[in-house]
Amino acid sequence: MLLIDTSIWIVVLRDKSKVKSAKLKKIIDGRNYYLPIFTKMELLQGCKDDIEWVKMSSYLAVQNYLEPDYASIWEKSARLYFELRRQGVTVRSNIDCAIAIIALENNLILYHYDRDFEAMAKYTVLKQKKLDLT
Repeated sequence: MLLIDTSIWIVVLRDKSKVKSAKLKKIIDGRNYYLPIFTKMELLQGCKDDIEWVKMSSYLAVQNYLEPDYASIWEKSARLYFELRRQGVTVRSNIDCAIAIIALENNLILYHYDRDFEAMAKYTVLKQKKLDLT
């Protein structure tokens, strides 16, 4: 099973030609995939207007999400950020730490287009794959 980060969806959704969407479908190749629940927030906050909001909200309503244990995700994410910083790695978004925790706890491969996950994988057992859909 796969966990697909927001960074991939941004690339795919911005591509009007649908070429990148076709590439992603080929990469997924029938495997089950999920979005971190945080992707919903990240994509919606990037909407330019109400029309785009409604369209994005409708698209996201039918996706499969993984949600963390909200009682512990924030502390686990902060701990990951803390440990990485002790190794000299500063992650640009604490939400990325939360997404990594979801992937780690569910033993999923995280597909992304974000250098922070590559850095995290050097110091954790995070299974990740940086996709270049260009």
